[in-house]
Amino acid sequence: MDTAAQSKNTVTGVVVEALPDTLFRVQLDGTEQVVMAYLAGKMRMNRIRVLVGDKVELVQDSYGGRARIIRRY
Repeated sequence: MDTAAQSKNTVTGVVVEALPDTLFRVQLDGTEQVVMAYLAGKMRMNRIRVLVGDKVELVQDSYGGRARIIRRY
């Protein structure tokens, strides 16, 4: 995916709940909206741990489905 197109759909949020199979509930910054998110392949490959309370960067699906976690702060 092109980085310019990716930056349009990028948002930040805080992990609220960790679910099985590397799924997470993330509350978006500045809103009360909670979305389902999964780990990106590079984060799985490098075994990056994401815990409740971590601030993360997400790429939202253009169709309004699940988001993909691409970075942990």
